[in-house]
Amino acid sequence: MRQLLLPGKQKHKAMKFYKPTTPSRRGMRGYDFSQLAKIEPLKSKTKGFQRAFGRNNSGLKTSGYRGRGGSAKAKRSYREIDFRQDKLNVPGKVFALEYDPNRTSRIARVHFADGDKRYILAPLDLKVGDPILIADQAPLKPGNRMRLKNIPQGSMVHNVELKPGQGGIAVRSAGSGATVLAKEAGYVQLVMPSSEVRMVSEECFASIGQLSNQEHQFIFLGKAGRTRWLGKGPKVRGTAMNPVDHPYGGGEGRQGRGTRRPKTAHGKVTGGRKTRNKKKKSGKFVVRRRIK
Repeated sequence: MRQLLLPGKQKHKAMKFYKPTTPSRRGMRGYDFSQLAKIEPLKSKTKGFQRAFGRNNSGLKTSGYRGRGGSAKAKRSYREIDFRQDKLNVPGKVFALEYDPNRTSRIARVHFADGDKRYILAPLDLKVGDPILIADQAPLKPGNRMRLKNIPQGSMVHNVELKPGQGGIAVRSAGSGATVLAKEAGYVQLVMPSSEVRMVSEECFASIGQLSNQEHQFIFLGKAGRTRWLGKGPKVRGTAMNPVDHPYGGGEGRQGRGTRRPKTAHGKVTGGRKTRNKKKKSGKFVVRRRIK
């Protein structure tokens, strides 16, 4: 086990480095779960879910993966995460930090004073036993949640609402965080993880802190099998298809794609152009587009 030193010379939690006993093990990196609780997930907050296996609601194969039946994921239970976090002014305490196979960040099991138990996204520096409070105005500590108008400028937030009462729908992946930039005219400007600057109503709620599991971007799967466990399968190249199946198809031997602009399988030009609809109503809340 070795410590991984990430950019910025910050010492983060250890990652698991495998010995090169086989070609697939060489260079493989995984998670070190020693910081997480080894307990069963809450039965009241877990449920099974049907996997799509690369097909849509009509049963048609849409994934584009090679092989029959799409790509099957490893068996797992779905953890119901409280993104809305509507238990206002009810103190809670972190009971355990757990692994969630359905998302990249870690989750925290919180026990509230009224006996309710819920899962929330776990930010960095959140520890077992830490208090959790959801209120209009709460202490500026990781895991607490309050309205954006009461969060000071320069603070990192996650699980952000874009409409009041909607529940958190933005900034929810591992290691991500939005920065409170400015406040004016009932809106708060947030620098999103994509570098986009967006205006959000000051009445929206957001959780304090940057999300956990920053090491996620340094995971090296090492072999195709681990990719298949994630539900990802091999894809057929467009140049290997027939002309009837893809604009890149056909030709004698190994031919190029035969077009200057990259296209989808349906002939639509893609890549190198903006895809956001100019008439989208929420476009007026985007102060600055993301920087490439």
